[in-house]
Amino acid sequence: MTCSCRRRHILGGLAAVTALGALGGLTGCGEQGGSAQTLAPVEIDRSTSCELDGMLLSDYPGPKAQVHYAGQAQPSFFCDTVELFNTLLAGEQVRAAKAVFVQDMGKAKWEQPVGHWIDAKTAIYVLGSKRHGSMGPTIASFAQEADAVKFAAEYGGKVLRFGEITADMVDLSGAALHDTRT
Repeated sequence: MTCSCRRRHILGGLAAVTALGALGGLTGCGEQGGSAQTLAPVEIDRSTSCELDGMLLSDYPGPKAQVHYAGQAQPSFFCDTVELFNTLLAGEQVRAAKAVFVQDMGKAKWEQPVGHWIDAKTAIYVLGSKRHGSMGPTIASFAQEADAVKFAAEYGGKVLRFGEITADMVDLSGAALHDTRT
């Protein structure tokens, strides 16, 4: 990781304490009820890049994510759900998240996921499967628990809810070592 990428990663991490707090109460602090429902996810295209490392999302497999921050016109995109959770759970997070979306891998194609965006807070996740995303091992996201259980039975892993994912589960140190693309 270059110095500028590290700096960008650190600055991107400045986005987590408030985001998780805001996600815990999306209807608080003057927001009207159902903020995640009133904001629509934005579809990725060939030029959509990751907030943390600039990778093009459409070039990599596995679930993607987006965060709609207060005061920011366009969402911040993440090429991997591990990066999303790492950012949201970083101790120095300072931006308020109005909505967070992940892709429903029960419907999206793993190798080239497009569409099928769901509210990240209500999604069901599988941690520790054999399936890889853009940064190596990833956290698969699903709208339906039955899809997550089926995925875990086929590829391994543990089924978790949003609030059960902790910072130690999403450590990004050495993640580039898992990238086998040339």
